[in-house]
Amino acid sequence: MIRPSTPSIWLMLAAGCAAAATGSLLSTAWLGLEPCHLCVFQRLLFMVLTVVALGAAFASRRSPSGRAGWLLGGLTLPISVTGIGVAAYQSWLQHQPLDQASCTGGPPGLIERLVEWLGQQMPAWFMATGFCEDEALVILGLSLANWALLSFILCLGIGVWALVQGELAD
Repeated sequence: MIRPSTPSIWLMLAAGCAAAATGSLLSTAWLGLEPCHLCVFQRLLFMVLTVVALGAAFASRRSPSGRAGWLLGGLTLPISVTGIGVAAYQSWLQHQPLDQASCTGGPPGLIERLVEWLGQQMPAWFMATGFCEDEALVILGLSLANWALLSFILCLGIGVWALVQGELAD
């Protein structure tokens, strides 16, 4: 059985996360979607995962027995878990009866303030104009938040796989 190398697994994770972030940007522009604060934050998490996974790939390729790749790769786990939590919360919001739950109305939290600041810096990428509870697009019966949830779970699994693979290679 052919087992991919640890750097290859990290590159696979980086490519998948880059595709998710790019797909989010393109679908927003092409379909006229209005992303909410949680959508934009998930997009940001996919971008960060891309960079971290690329760093882990290059660090583990440069020094297979070194800890730099392991440490960078280890960062993918809490980032993925954060994405799981945010996407699960948004999915929960979307399944509540209309006008029963919303992500707006209260004082802005850390996510909202970060997204607002990023939206001022790069509006085309990070401007939040929609509502978290809206299912703007449903694909195969799943909202984009549901797809993001599945994607973050997959990222977590791939991150664990790469870390275990790296430990077994030592």
